[in-house]
Amino acid sequence: MKFTEFTLKPYLQEALQAIGFKEATPVQEKLIPLVLSGRDLVGESKTGSGKTHTFLLPIFEQLDPTIEAVQAVITAPSRELARQISEAALQLAQFSPQPLRIMTLVGGTDKQRQQAKIDQQQPHLVIGTPGRIYDMVASGHLAIHTAKTLVIDEADMTLDMGFLTTVDKIAARLGKDVQILVFSATIPQKLQPFLKKYLQSPVMEKIKNQTVISDTIDNWLISTKGQNKNQLILEMTKALQPYLAMIFVNTKERADDLHQFLLANGLKVAKLHGGISPRERKRIMGQIKKLDYPYIVATDLAARGIDIEGVSHVINDAIPQDLSFFVHRVGRTGRNGLSGTAITLYQPSDDSDIRELEKLGISFVPKQLKNGEFSDTYDRDRRENREKGYKKLDTEMIGLVKKKKKKIKPGYKKKIQWKVDEKRRKERRAENRARGRAERKAKRQSF
Repeated sequence: MKFTEFTLKPYLQEALQAIGFKEATPVQEKLIPLVLSGRDLVGESKTGSGKTHTFLLPIFEQLDPTIEAVQAVITAPSRELARQISEAALQLAQFSPQPLRIMTLVGGTDKQRQQAKIDQQQPHLVIGTPGRIYDMVASGHLAIHTAKTLVIDEADMTLDMGFLTTVDKIAARLGKDVQILVFSATIPQKLQPFLKKYLQSPVMEKIKNQTVISDTIDNWLISTKGQNKNQLILEMTKALQPYLAMIFVNTKERADDLHQFLLANGLKVAKLHGGISPRERKRIMGQIKKLDYPYIVATDLAARGIDIEGVSHVINDAIPQDLSFFVHRVGRTGRNGLSGTAITLYQPSDDSDIRELEKLGISFVPKQLKNGEFSDTYDRDRRENREKGYKKLDTEMIGLVKKKKKKIKPGYKKKIQWKVDEKRRKERRAENRARGRAERKAKRQSF
């Protein structure tokens, strides 16, 4: 379905054209009409499925620039995700014939300056982290009781990080007729009491994925049995020749250790985890976007909500403690139709977790790194363990192993760079058009 088939204001269609959005994703096609109808909604779909514009487009369709009041509130569990949503919102707002005020409220920013700005004029749309939004509400500066829409993005992550109580307080400040939209990769049982408390006969939509992992991703499994993991990852980086590789670890301590080891061995590598200060985190993200680092070591919570372009490889230092994070990690690569490679390191004690992932429809191709090259293999211990009750799965795995040896395709770095550059060119063109429009408008008003 094309975006032009939606009943959206002309300036929104112009904005979508400028940022290169033509075809709606399955999530957008199914949920945008439901959101426009005014129903409460719980939308469950994978990360990267287009959820952001699924709620932004209906919000902008209903925003009235002549009303001097808050009309919509969007909460996000991380500063990076809030900023990412704000950037998408600003891309849409710049084409509006009348100014739309969008305010981003996150921690680590000048609170007094934000308070003064709100006191001068209430924003139309508020996007931010739960703590800073509620701080502004509780202090009497931000008046959200006029909002007609509340969006809770990445609800499962909001719950995991302990922010749901604050979101509850925000929701309690809103009117009874507010439309509440909850978007999440998963809907944990602990989220149910909140949904029952605030949502009125919500539409529950679960968008099933045709494939759990994109078919553009090669999903490899490598045994670390008897090997030094740090040294193995170092050797892998030499063999992979990545455009940009994300290395996921389970703890901050492991991130520090691996980061230090790779630095000591001459790699340009960034580090992202919860222990990094907001200022340092912002600096690192700026350098990552400039492609100063070909490697990023990150924990799951630090990386979720961050949109990093051009990830060619994902390396799982270990299987995540929460198996739902596995798809989030692997889904960082293989986007926009480009090929990607995900590599998971495992040990014999991880076999039960691998079985659980395979039950979700995730297939692995066992590999080994020998003499600087990756080749197909099969771990005998895992095969013997599988023979007890997993005959069918073994047959599928053996079939996968017989695939032709994967070699790095020439020119793949250029293809990724072209995609990144193309996106940035579109953004620059949109900014230039908006700037020209604003200048022409200012000239007309001066006469």
